[in-house]
Amino acid sequence: MAQDVTATWLTQEAYDRLAAELEHLSTHGREDIAKRIEAAREEGDLKENGGYHAAKDEQGKMEARIRQLKELLRTAEVADAPQSSGVVEAGTVITAIIAGDEETFLIGSREIAGDSELDVWSTQSPLGAAILGLKVGEKTSYTAPNGREIAVEITSVETWGGQ
Repeated sequence: MAQDVTATWLTQEAYDRLAAELEHLSTHGREDIAKRIEAAREEGDLKENGGYHAAKDEQGKMEARIRQLKELLRTAEVADAPQSSGVVEAGTVITAIIAGDEETFLIGSREIAGDSELDVWSTQSPLGAAILGLKVGEKTSYTAPNGREIAVEITSVETWGGQ
């Protein structure tokens, strides 16, 4: 599956779940927070009003999430999980020896994992970028944010089952 580097791969289920979240935040979420801000405003002095400041903070976080969801959905590439061909790509579950420890994780966006317990590494992360395109048995290394060089060996590439 050829992917646009700026696009985020999502399953249809993940896309629908995120679109529903965006719809809820853009309507009911905004209405609820506006009511809370208005109720707190009516309590008087805004400098000393903890409820007002908490509601405004929550509003800022919600608006940031709305912007994030809009951009994610605008640039999403919606498709089934790629059938594993033994090559690391977005939407595959990878098992690798990383710095001597075996780890299993999904490569792609955190949003596709939903409620899964599986760790997710972005394709833009140092690890994700280093292993994209590698095959089972291949080795590489990447530079961690702390400057340390970390060895990686791909031991398994599987199809993401959405669990």
